Amino acid sequence: MAIAVVMDFVGGTTALYDEVLKKMELRHGGPGGPGALFHWVAKTDKGITVTDVWKSKEAFEKFSDDKIKPISAAVGMPQPKVQFHEIYNYLTAN
Repeated sequence: MAIAVVMDFVGGTTALYDEVLKKMELRHGGPGGPGALFHWVAKTDKGITVTDVWKSKEAFEKFSDDKIKPISAAVGMPQPKVQFHEIYNYLTAN
């Protein structure tokens, strides 16, 4: 079942985010990790928020354990507050 993952990084910056992305060998506008369907990032008053849609919670957790957590910690990105939401429906571009 597809899930949405909302990660609020209080104190996070787009510069740190870009560093994480580079170390993951991902790029702006490019494909995401295995099982990722959608990803966006926005600045907030308190840091940044990342919202993803994944094919499954397991796919997200594997990518998070293998890439997000260790690389974020290595560059000094604060630990996020994470929320999971079951997806009822999502639409894709043609």
